[in-house]
Amino acid sequence: ISALTLCELVTRYPGAGGIVDYVDRAFGSPTLSLTVGVTILASGLTSAATAARAFGGEYLEEFVTVDVRLAAVVFVGALTALNWWGIVESLRANVAMTILEVGGLLLVIVAAVTILGSGDGDLTRPFSSAGGGDELIPFALIGGAAVAFFSFLGFEDVANMSEEVRDPRISYPRALFGGLAITACLYVAVVFLALAATAPERLIDSSAPLLVVVDDSPLTSSAQLFAGIALVAVANTALANLVMSSRLVYGMSCQDLIPSVFGRVDPRRSTPWVAVVSVAVLAVILAMTGDLGGLARTTVLLLLGVLALMNISALRLRGDAVSHPHFTAPVWAPWLGALTCSALIVDQLRGGETRDLARAGLIVILGLAVSLIARRRGP
Repeated sequence: ISALTLCELVTRYPGAGGIVDYVDRAFGSPTLSLTVGVTILASGLTSAATAARAFGGEYLEEFVTVDVRLAAVVFVGALTALNWWGIVESLRANVAMTILEVGGLLLVIVAAVTILGSGDGDLTRPFSSAGGGDELIPFALIGGAAVAFFSFLGFEDVANMSEEVRDPRISYPRALFGGLAITACLYVAVVFLALAATAPERLIDSSAPLLVVVDDSPLTSSAQLFAGIALVAVANTALANLVMSSRLVYGMSCQDLIPSVFGRVDPRRSTPWVAVVSVAVLAVILAMTGDLGGLARTTVLLLLGVLALMNISALRLRGDAVSHPHFTAPVWAPWLGALTCSALIVDQLRGGETRDLARAGLIVILGLAVSLIARRRGP
């Protein structure tokens, strides 16, 4: 639903500022705009840090055992070099990694089907509730939606890349809705077959649950192959967020929301090198100070808040005429988008851990403080 709103805003106002620009246009408050910018930046960085922590987990242990923090630093450093190298090179790497990622999910599907074909699985298991009774299923679905939201992080990043696209009005609807449809089909197939092939308890106890499915199947010799693909998938997530974050910092600098030094561009590579290095340093700091699950929950909470505000901004901008053709979302989309995001925020606040909520709150307060300082100093 929020993708409908985002598609309209991106094609109305293409620019590197993305959602920060939409909020700025809708409310005209530099303080609010910069607070939102810092929040989006933090969500991208916590997502990249989450990927960096995940890189040093069970998948990497299939090849070598390395300290998680050291692996995170090397990992972020390598992706930062690619981000500095160029946007075309970064996006080509994203496309190649996405193709490998899809191959890994197809491998899991094949592994699960072979388990079921041998008679060891149970096709009824995905439909049964675990331990709580049927009356808890609606709440479990809401909680599951919030958790699954982390798997779709990145679709909002495309807003910050619209200056790089030749014709956003044509490209963005295809990219957003086509990508969401393909991803949803793959995820549903993987989850259903993994639960049918392997006991949920074993999946829960592992930080690499899909590797458990491959290990249980006759394709167990492919475990290292799958682990390698999983590492590529983790790199894909981190690279997308580092690219988005650096462009967001660059865009806020161009809008005079932060110092102009962050808008400096490498004359040879045409990339915002100060922003690229800055977001890499922040991502490493976050990776050093947070655990995998906590960083993921913080990311989800921050982005749900941003998307709720994005939908509200779209409502305020509905009467703003632009001179070029653009995608138009249904009238109900921003209303329903704001409502569903807000409902998931309430669910996260109700069931979230204090440390994760405190981290998210601290980031928002920090964004507000930075914006107030910036306002006092002038543009």
